[in-house]
Amino acid sequence: MEHPTHEHNESPFKGKTGLARLVNALRYSIDGLRAAYHHEDAFRQECLLAAVLIPVAFFVPTAAFGKAMLIGSVLLVMIVELINSAIEATVDRVSLERHLLAKRAKDIGSAAVLLALINLAVVWGLVLLA
Repeated sequence: MEHPTHEHNESPFKGKTGLARLVNALRYSIDGLRAAYHHEDAFRQECLLAAVLIPVAFFVPTAAFGKAMLIGSVLLVMIVELINSAIEATVDRVSLERHLLAKRAKDIGSAAVLLALINLAVVWGLVLLA
C-alpha cells in the first residue's frame, strides 16, 4: 500500500520558508486587512472605534498594565471581527442557500463578536472606575 507523501497532504500554496515566507505572510495579512476594511461595515466601524480608543488609552491615568488591557480589549474586538468575517465569507463561498448549519456558523461568529464587545466595555469600565 502506497503512503501519501507530505506534498500530497499540504496545500499547493505552502512551501515557502525563511524570509520569503515572512514577506508573503505579511503581504497576505495586509491584503486581509484591506479586504475586511473594504467589504465589512462592522470592521470599518471597529477601526473607527480603535482610532478613537487606542489614543485615549495612552492618556488614561493608569499603569502600563491597565493601558495594555484597554488597548488589548480594542484589538481583541478587531481580531474576533476578522475571524467572524472569514467564517461568513467561507460559508457564503460554499453556498448562498439558507441552511441551518450556515446560520449556526454565522450566529456563533456574531456571538463571539458580541462577547468581545462586552469584554471591551467591562475592561474599560473597570480600568476607568478603579
